[in-house]
Amino acid sequence: MGLWITKIIILFLLNAAALYAAVYFVDGFEIIGGRIEFAVVAAIFTLINFFIKPVVKLVLSPVIIITLGLGLMFVNAVMLYFLDFVSDSVIISGIMPLIYATIVISIVHFILGIFAKKLL
Repeated sequence: MGLWITKIIILFLLNAAALYAAVYFVDGFEIIGGRIEFAVVAAIFTLINFFIKPVVKLVLSPVIIITLGLGLMFVNAVMLYFLDFVSDSVIISGIMPLIYATIVISIVHFILGIFAKKLL
């Protein structure tokens, strides 16, 4: 049971760092409010990635396989768009900021995920 909690905490920290990077680097991607609102958005994004994303990946696995993994970018973009839909604190101003934010979040997850796997 403790391993699940550790994974969720690490995923929360990864998501918070990735969202911060996306807000910093992508014009048109904003999280309004203070630190509390940012933490709430990161927690919602963590829950989306922990519970909903695996189901979507399973359903879209043929597309992911056919596109040699590039379909995962589509899945990540859908998860980010869903976050925008669920949270009033997230503002995505168009398709290009969504794509750029997806790329930034994916890169941050990849880089920090390497270090996070060493912790587990």
